[in-house]
Amino acid sequence: MTPTPLALPAHDALEWLTDRCDGGLDDARSLVERLKQGPVTDVLATWNAVQIELGNAAAAASLFSEVHPDAAVREAADEAMQRVDAYSTELGLDSELFAVLDAAHPGDDTDAQRLLELTRRDFRRAGVDKSEADRERLRELAQEELKAGQEFGKNIREGTRLITVRPEQLAGMPQDWIDAHPAGDGGQVTVTTDYPDSVPLMTFCADRSVREAMVRERQNIAWPANDAVLQRLFALRQEHAELLGYDNWADFDAEVKMIGDGKEIRTFIDKITEAATERALADKQVLLDRLHQDHPDVEDVTAVDTTYYSEVVRKEQHDVDAQLTRTYFRFDNVRQGLLDVTGRLFGLEWRAVPDAPVWHQEVTGYDVLKDGERIGRIYLDLHPREGKFKHAAQFTLVSGVDGVQLPEGVLVCNFSRGLMEHDEVVTLFHEFGHLVHHVVGGQQQKWSRFSGVATEWDFVEAPSQMLEEWAWDASVLASFATNDKGEPIPADLVARMKEADEFGKGFLARTQMFYAAVSVGLHVDRPRDITEYLQQTQRTYSVFPPLPDSHFHCSFGHLDGYSSGYYTYMWSLVIAKDMFSAFDEHDLFAPEVATRYRDRVLGMGGRKDAADLVEDFLGRPYTFDAYAEWLAK
Repeated sequence: MTPTPLALPAHDALEWLTDRCDGGLDDARSLVERLKQGPVTDVLATWNAVQIELGNAAAAASLFSEVHPDAAVREAADEAMQRVDAYSTELGLDSELFAVLDAAHPGDDTDAQRLLELTRRDFRRAGVDKSEADRERLRELAQEELKAGQEFGKNIREGTRLITVRPEQLAGMPQDWIDAHPAGDGGQVTVTTDYPDSVPLMTFCADRSVREAMVRERQNIAWPANDAVLQRLFALRQEHAELLGYDNWADFDAEVKMIGDGKEIRTFIDKITEAATERALADKQVLLDRLHQDHPDVEDVTAVDTTYYSEVVRKEQHDVDAQLTRTYFRFDNVRQGLLDVTGRLFGLEWRAVPDAPVWHQEVTGYDVLKDGERIGRIYLDLHPREGKFKHAAQFTLVSGVDGVQLPEGVLVCNFSRGLMEHDEVVTLFHEFGHLVHHVVGGQQQKWSRFSGVATEWDFVEAPSQMLEEWAWDASVLASFATNDKGEPIPADLVARMKEADEFGKGFLARTQMFYAAVSVGLHVDRPRDITEYLQQTQRTYSVFPPLPDSHFHCSFGHLDGYSSGYYTYMWSLVIAKDMFSAFDEHDLFAPEVATRYRDRVLGMGGRKDAADLVEDFLGRPYTFDAYAEWLAK
């Protein structure tokens, strides 16, 4: 159970990738043949070994396709992913294999019984009971969908745009940002759409024309290429769903989630929209009033102004200056503080591994220890570079299986190497929550299927959203957030930050419901003109009007991975608020509740339905009450 031997040189990475993916596929094929030829003493154990091999192969290909600095390695990883996916699809359609698994005897082991039940469902959803002609088409569809998704992601990764501005147009920008963006030979400053460049610009730049130029570039990343890719992807998914007997992709996708039914997605969206509307309109009016002080002729608040004037309002009305608060959040301190906080909370130790073999020199590796015993490894890849995944996510590298392999996970983000915004600190805590879930949920798991973040997909964000609360606690922040003088962030400043953060949560909820409505609507309604559909949907769900000639769907990466299920962020938040209510706000590290949460929710992986995990932790079913109370205050 040695750590995965990743390698920095491209030729070594290609060799390792080939061995991991194609070697894993060969091993999986041999195991499957053994199952089909029989007899096999333990069918489920052999099937588990197949899943381990395929999972390791898919994880390596998925990660390297998004993060490796060498384009040739990324392309090879994409191709490897296609081979892994093709074989996985083939297995799901193999009626001979299904007959062997369907006849397995799980005995009295409840986990084995659950595994067999879910395996039977997986084969049915793959189409194993369909005609040979339909199964052949399902094979083709799976590959075409994967290729479309890979093309979609590649266009986003490689679609960075930029603007050039005169130095005097950057009034209001933090000095460290200005120092990092000197004027070029022509006297102009180049600013890219990557997060460390563009987010501070939209937050602090006083020149509205500059903000508008940046917003337009951000909302047109991968346009027009990805418009056609999405049309193709949605058509493929619709055909896929219909072949399996579903009305649309949302119905197919929701069947295995907590929500259960695609039609319930819009019901949930409307419920949140109604709950948030009063607060959203009141907060928007505050923005509009402040905007009119500077620009009386501007008719409405748009994406050009929301981030900037939200910051202005927080500074003027709540005495919170983000340029001051960011001086307490130097990246190195935040990273170490995150490790210290989560280690204390979950009873873990993150031990740096300076010689860990990695794919880029800025990646850091840590062994994870519990009670002095190594239980896994994590990698942190936290800064932007050309060709790298543009957002923030946790990638599985190895799923933990008891006695076979320890869990390994990778956190991929795009943060500044210097000072961070507090919003970025919150994001880092959020994403690290997935990493903790992966490692803790990878312990003592006999079945690969239940390892790590293996619950229903509309629950997976809840643990990460709950961990954000620790990034808002004054005593927690004071443990690592210090300025250049070594002074910890004042508690009264944190209190004002929390108060200021309450501003805008109504219109942010409405914006999230706009994204959720787009996510499900594009898969159900399948409009011919996606841009027009998005603008109509924005007018319905967001309180902010759309900008003309913007095509943000082309860089809305969740349309691939989350497909019709973007609602899951808000669904998870409702549960996260309820779970957090079990913690003592005056002692967030109280060991009894923290340990119970770690063991009954995170540590269980996918061994129970998410609703049961939450009930085991809370002692009752989860409710909407805590979220509604938070939204109203």
